[in-house]
Amino acid sequence: MIDRDQIVSQIRAAAEDVFATMLGTQLCFAESHGDKGSAEPMDGVICLIGMAGAWTGTGTLSCSPEFACRIASQMLMAEYAVVDADVLDAVAEVANMVLGNVKTALEKSLGTMGMSIPTAIYGKNFLAKSFGDETWTVVVFDCEGQRLEVKLFLKRAPAAPVQGPGRLCTPVYLRA
Repeated sequence: MIDRDQIVSQIRAAAEDVFATMLGTQLCFAESHGDKGSAEPMDGVICLIGMAGAWTGTGTLSCSPEFACRIASQMLMAEYAVVDADVLDAVAEVANMVLGNVKTALEKSLGTMGMSIPTAIYGKNFLAKSFGDETWTVVVFDCEGQRLEVKLFLKRAPAAPVQGPGRLCTPVYLRA
């Protein structure tokens, strides 16, 4: 089983390390909580990354458009004032590093997991929802007045049906 405090600790360590190392910026932990899924529309940038293995789920990193531009400016050493493809790429790469570090740390107790490539979304007044009753672990950071949220939910994957040589398959016949 996964301990929520362990997930919060891993997210904090990964996010603080990535921002310090890659962006020269200090994140300040603000809070953590569980969330069954927000019904509140959001504005900004969100990056989603799927995880699969013995445990499956999704991780997200989200921030305001202004903070996304600041991340890109620091990472790419150029000025960005509006969200464009470069900004989305930079935020997606930060999400990949943060959630990849969390995944690597959690694999010690959960087993090997794979990750999807990040999907970055930018817009106004949109909802992002994963379906199911899982509780997300939400970790909120502050960086010079800007909010950054990292969310993760993982659940044990259902057992795959046994297949292979020697297994009988019952044929299914359809009639018109």
